[in-house]
Amino acid sequence: SMTGKYAVIFSSTKFNLDTTYLSLDEDLMALAKTQEGFLGYESVSNGNQSIFISYWSSTEHIISWKNNARHLYAKSKVAEWYDRYLSQICFIESSHEWNRKSES
Repeated sequence: SMTGKYAVIFSSTKFNLDTTYLSLDEDLMALAKTQEGFLGYESVSNGNQSIFISYWSSTEHIISWKNNARHLYAKSKVAEWYDRYLSQICFIESSHEWNRKSES
């Protein structure tokens, strides 16, 4: 269960996705998975709009990721790649999951 953990919700409208963006996006995903406190993610995209939710064990781990050099570099390019983004850190008070695969 994710109860007592944290979620970072990153909603965005992308503006211009060049090969640099796509390559960096892959790098960051691989890098995030190696970060202490990273618990997983879920994402959905529809055209140029997407919502990416990453899960973390503490706000300290989120801050550590936020200050990662490669991540900071990506943030410096935000005006080139996005029309808009909204990043929110949320505490998960309650979490329930159902999965068809685990029913059998």
